[in-house]
Amino acid sequence: QVQLVESGGGLVQPGGSLSLSCTPSGTIFGSYVMAWYRQGPGKQREFVASIRSDGSTTYSDSLKGRFTISRDNVKNTMDLRMTSLKPEDTAIYYCNLKDQSELRPNDFWGQGTQVTVSS
Repeated sequence: QVQLVESGGGLVQPGGSLSLSCTPSGTIFGSYVMAWYRQGPGKQREFVASIRSDGSTTYSDSLKGRFTISRDNVKNTMDLRMTSLKPEDTAIYYCNLKDQSELRPNDFWGQGTQVTVSS
């Protein structure tokens, strides 16, 4: 099994920046996709961005240009750099990992970290 722990959430003023990190532990058996999702108050969980084991990235069209996903191999983290934050970015941000092993495919979620954008 894989465990995912998010960190870096907090209170930010509109227009500010914040970086989130996801630290995985455990064993990944195949190719993988790691992603950030978020769920705002009264809303469904939505896709934010993803990064594959080959380094390729995908972004939500509405967030592309403001958010950047990356991986830090030294710290063993997946990171999300958020800039020009807006009140509508307020949400719980979740880390997700899809292990695409043919023998042991699996899907893992972190507990989430709260991001609040407010004056």
